Formats: sequence, C-alpha cells, structure tokens
Amino acid sequence: MADSGNNRKTLNFNVGVLGHVDSGKTSLARALSSTASTAAFDKNPQSRERGITLDLGFSSFTVDLPAHLQECGDRSYDSLQFTLVDCPGHASLIRTIIGGAQIIDLMLLVVDVVKGVQTQTAECLLIGELTCPRMVVILNKTDLLPAAKRQAAIDKMTKRMHKTLENTRFKGCPVIAVAAKPGGPEAPDTEQPQGVPELIELLKAQTYLPCRDPSGPLLMAVDHCFSIRGQGTVMTGTILQGSLSINDTVEIPALKVNRKVKSVQMFRQPVNSAMQGDRVGVCVTQFDPKLLERGLVCTPGSLRTLHAAVISVRKIGYFRGTLATRSKLHITVGHETVMARVSFFGLPPSGSPSAAASSDAPSDPGSAQPPDNPASKETSYIQPLSNLTLLDKTFSFDREYFYQEEYVIGQPGAGEGPDPEQWALLEFERPVTCPSFCLVIGSKLDTDIHANACRLAFQGRLLEGFEDKGYTESALPRLKVFKTKHREGQVERVTDDYTVIGRNLFKKETNLQLFVGLKVKLSTGEEGVIEGGFGQSGKFKIRIPEGLSAETKQLLSSSSKKKTKGGNKTEPVKEEETKTDSQPIGIQLSFKRYVFDPHKKMVQS
Repeated sequence: MADSGNNRKTLNFNVGVLGHVDSGKTSLARALSSTASTAAFDKNPQSRERGITLDLGFSSFTVDLPAHLQECGDRSYDSLQFTLVDCPGHASLIRTIIGGAQIIDLMLLVVDVVKGVQTQTAECLLIGELTCPRMVVILNKTDLLPAAKRQAAIDKMTKRMHKTLENTRFKGCPVIAVAAKPGGPEAPDTEQPQGVPELIELLKAQTYLPCRDPSGPLLMAVDHCFSIRGQGTVMTGTILQGSLSINDTVEIPALKVNRKVKSVQMFRQPVNSAMQGDRVGVCVTQFDPKLLERGLVCTPGSLRTLHAAVISVRKIGYFRGTLATRSKLHITVGHETVMARVSFFGLPPSGSPSAAASSDAPSDPGSAQPPDNPASKETSYIQPLSNLTLLDKTFSFDREYFYQEEYVIGQPGAGEGPDPEQWALLEFERPVTCPSFCLVIGSKLDTDIHANACRLAFQGRLLEGFEDKGYTESALPRLKVFKTKHREGQVERVTDDYTVIGRNLFKKETNLQLFVGLKVKLSTGEEGVIEGGFGQSGKFKIRIPEGLSAETKQLLSSSSKKKTKGGNKTEPVKEEETKTDSQPIGIQLSFKRYVFDPHKKMVQS
C-alpha cells in the first residue's frame, strides 16, 4: 500500500507472469497494462533482437477496488493496482524466474494452447508452487486454432490442464483462453487482443488482501538501477518486508554502503512512504548505478552476508538425478543464485546410541509426515509444497547427525514411503546476502537446456548461517555430523593372560598414538583396550582387563601349535582340523569420527 501526497490509498497486488519461452507472456502483460515501469517490456537490446524476455519486466494497471476487498480488513483503499512481473521463459535464465517468483501474490501460468505443457512450463509451475499461494492458467494464442475447431481444442486443453494440476496445490484453479497478440508479434497493433477484458474480471475476482506488515526491518528486492541527471540514482524494486519513508537511511549490504532516501515513487506518482508488497522507485544520491543491477536493500545492519549455511532439504519429486554429497549445485537463496558445495546429513540410524541421544531433542510430530512423492503419479510434475516449517523446528546444534554420501530417498530399509528428515550444509563459492529463514532452491542449471528433464533438485529453508570467512574452524565444529568407522584385524599371539598382540588393523605408517585408549572386542567375546604399538610393522598391544577366557587361551594355544605343525611337510594334516584350528581370533574396532572436527578425534560410545 502506497501513501501518496493526496492521501489516495492504492492496494498493490503483485502478479507473476510465467511460462515457456515464446508462450506470449510479454504480449499478455502489454495487453493488460496501462502504465509501464522502468524495467518493463524488455529494454534489453538482445531481448528485442531475439523476441524473448531476458530479464524481469514490470508493468501495471489500476482498476476500481472489487467489492469483496472493500469489506475486507480494517484498512480502506480507493483502488487496486495490479503489478505484473513478466518473468523470462528462456531455459538458461531460470535463475531469474526464481528471483521473480519470490515477490508475487498470484501467478499467471501462460501456456501455448497449441503446444500445451512444455518443460519450462512445468518448471515455472513448480517454482510457483514453492513460492505462490494462487494461480490462474492462461491458454494463449487461441487465434492460431482453426475457427471451426477452436472451442473443442480449448475445452480439451482445459481438461488436460486440470488433470495436470490434480495433485498440486493449484487443483481446481481457473483456466481461461485468450489471444494476447492476434496474428503474432509482427501483426499490426490494430488487431485487438481477445479475451483480455474477461481476464481482468477474473483477476479482480481472484485477488485477496495480502498480509502486509509495515513493522520490522526493511527488505527490498532491487531489480533495476539507473541514474537521473540532477536527481541521483533510482533503485526500482519490490518491498519484501517492512516499510520505508523519505529521509530514511538504507543499506546496500552487498557493497557495505549506506545512503539516505531522497524521494519515493510508485509508477511515476510521488509518495511519502511505502510498505511491504509495494513496487517502488527509491532515489538516493552519490551512488553509481553500475554497482547494483539486482540485489537487496535493507535497514542498516539487518541482513547477514554468509559464507556457508545449514538448510532443511526436501528433494523435488520429479528431479531424476541423484544428489551426492560434495557435488556442486546452483543455489538460489534470498534473491541471489550462486554455486555451492552441498553435504547431506540426517538423523543417526535407529537403534544406535546417537539415535537415542538425538531423539531427546525437541521434535515436532508433524515433521515426520512429508508429502507424497509425485514421481509415482503420472499426472503430476510437481511435489506438493512441503510443510518445511515443521521440519525446521527439529534442527539443533545440540543433536548428533549422521553423515550421508547422498540424499536418501524413502525410508531406510524399506525403500518406499516418505523421505526421512534430512539437512544439508551449503558452502558458497562467493558470499551471499540474505534474510533469515528464507526459501532455498537447489538446481542443476547446467543440465542440457534441450533435455526434457526437471533441473530443480531440492527445496528448503535457511536455518543457520556462518558469517565468518574462517567458518570451518570457528563455527563448523559445533555441527556434530559423524561417520561410523569399523576395522577388523586378528590376534597374532598371546603374551600373558591379560595381553595379546594384534595385526592387520593398521597400516605400517599409521600413527598408533591416535588409537591408544580405544576399546576393541575379540571375536571370542573379550573386551580390551589398545595400549600402544608393538614393533615397527603396524602391530599393536591390547590389554584385556578381565583376562582371557580358558577357551580363548586354548584356541590361541592350538593356533600356535598349528603353526609349528604346519612347518613339517612330511606330516599330513586333516582338512577338517585345518579349518577349525587355523581360524584366527578376530579383533573388531568401531568408532565414530566427527566430520567437521579439526582434530579428527575418534569417539566411542
């Protein structure tokens, strides 16, 4: 909501226009709009040449306030402004789409009525499901259908769209047919759009009073920056949270600079202040616009710049590849997309001491009920939105976690059912500036853009961030993620009733001092403690506090005799006796090592 000088109150409603490349999104936005903002309608020369949207375009139109909004809430408005966010459909620019989708209240999914749902259409639908509560499907280019079969084709595609959306959060959403630019992009402007007045009425009916809260620190997503001679630099964008007024001081955290707000405009109308949800232009002085094309502006000191982060993670059901630890993915966090190395971890296996300890930490029972995996549903491309807020409550630095080589699908041992609770450590290639608990999307945007495959891999929420560049030493040791290690060796000989010499547990070059004091178990049942090395070949001494049993001493004695007996080649040995007597007594060493412990200490329960 913007408060202008004449006190006229306008409710701003952000509508994202998403869809496959060349589905007619920009033509639709142009047909709907009465006033274009600075970033609207592809000012990029490359975009004009190729005829596709390369960046977020913004435009708007204003209508009378619908009756259902006049009676809604305790705030009164005079008019309703639709701000259209035209997102690019070109496959390589999906990171820009994600940036646009996070600032919209309602989504228009534009579908070429002739071609139907295409790869990028489905990816846009998925992004919308992660970021937006409502959607309207636009079947565009109806003028390309033969007149005699037009309505039948529209009805068929409408039915197909409803089937596609059946298992998504947008089940039952409106579907409307239009021809935003009859005759195509090269047709003269005298050709009137078809179905646009009906679409405007449908949009008015779909609007709701978004939750707008002026309190809290300012967070504004800037998508365009330019200078005006004699005035200063204008940053245009959408206020994601909080509010701003003339003379406020704002921070550009990526550059670590503060500037004072000289003036504020909403679509060329000066206003004194603006709040969450508003699309604004903010003028500041003494700032080079080339330093900030897109990014965040905030209340000074309210955002953090992170080198790494812990997130909750849920795989997107239609992503077909594996998600391996230590792999690099494109991570969209806040309003940035950056490469990061991903390491997955989960709760310890059930029955282990660590699992019992972890279960003592507070947990929400709802978090154990993630959504169905849509990969088993032929009609749905989309995984229903996870209730990640429940999952996120279970993370704590006080718990212990189990290191995973990759993201685990289905219940351990069963292979089916919902995915278990999982988290990931993200280590960014460059620092990112973002708000707490923001949405995180992991993608493999380097996948072949012509492949018919979903590139969005997982979703999650940012839970903990590490601001220190030396986070591997200062912060990561708090994250208790462990690997279990298991080694096996053999008893070579007995020294006395309480001491044995072992072999084949360590390499010759191993520093045995690291293992002194660790407990081992003999295959005959006795428990012992490693006392130190024995000689230079990796052998070691084990102390048996309770002493060796008579049976064990007998086995060791027999084994020793067998070695002597085996040296006489003229004396045959029975096969059965060889199998029994020559079986060595095993030594088992089990421990866990915390992955982020700089000292690499070994721990036993």
